[in-house]
Amino acid sequence: MENANQLKFTPEVFGYPLLFVMSIWIVFWFESRFGVNFNKFGVYPRNIEGLRGIIFSPFIHGSLKHLFNNSIPLFVLSSALFYFYRNIRWKVLIFGLLLTGIATWVIGRESLHIGASGVVYMLAAFLFFKGIFSKQFQLTALALAVVFLYGGLLWYVFPVNPEISWEGHLSGFLVGLVFSFIFKTNPIQNKKYEWEKEDYNPDDDPFLKQFDENGNFIELPKEVIEETIENEKPVEQITKRVKIVYTFKKNSDSISDEN
Repeated sequence: MENANQLKFTPEVFGYPLLFVMSIWIVFWFESRFGVNFNKFGVYPRNIEGLRGIIFSPFIHGSLKHLFNNSIPLFVLSSALFYFYRNIRWKVLIFGLLLTGIATWVIGRESLHIGASGVVYMLAAFLFFKGIFSKQFQLTALALAVVFLYGGLLWYVFPVNPEISWEGHLSGFLVGLVFSFIFKTNPIQNKKYEWEKEDYNPDDDPFLKQFDENGNFIELPKEVIEETIENEKPVEQITKRVKIVYTFKKNSDSISDEN
C-alpha cells in the first residue's frame, strides 16, 4: 500500500486521463470530418441492441458544447483518482463506467443516452464520499475541492431538463457512492506518533526522563546523555546546559565632551 510519502506525480497520473479525454475528442472530430453520426451506439434502455452503448456511449457527444462541458471535469477528476487512489484506479474507472451504463440501461427513458457525464458523476461522487469517510485530511481536502468545483452538478441528477440524461447522472452518482463503501482501503496511512503505538512505554521515553514524578525538570546524568548520543537519538531529546554571557556596554550618551 502506498503511504503519503509515496504519493507523487508521475506521467501516468495525467497521461491516462489525457488519453481518455483525447479519445472522445477524436471520435467527435471523426464524426464532424466525415459526416457520420455515432448516436445510434448510445445506451438505449431495455433494448438488447442498446446494451452496446454501455461501452460506447461515454465516447459519443451530441455537440461541441456537450463535449467541452464533460472534458474538463473528466480530466480533473480522473487525474485526482489516478493520483490519490492509484492502487484501485482502474477498478473504479472501468467498473464504474460499465455499471453506470448498466444502471442507465435499466432506469433510463426510452431514448438514446450518450456522453461521458455519467462517468463524471461517478468520479465526483466517489472522490467526495470516499474522502469524507476516510477521515484523512488530504482526502477530505480533496472531497471539499470536488464540492467547490463541481457541487452544482448535483442539480442535474433530477429531471430539470428533458434534453439532459439525468438518469445517466443519477446512475453515475449512485455507483460512485456505492464504490466509496466497497473500496474500504485508504491509500494514505495515518501517521502514528510514538506515544500512540501499542508498545509505547513512558519509562523508556528519553524526553519524559527529563522530568520527575511532579513534572519538574531534572538534568540528565552524563552517562544517559552519552548513551542517547550513541543511539543516535534526535537532538531534541538530548538535554544540554547552555551558558549565557551578558556584556554590558556603557551608554555613550552619558559621556561629556570636554574641550
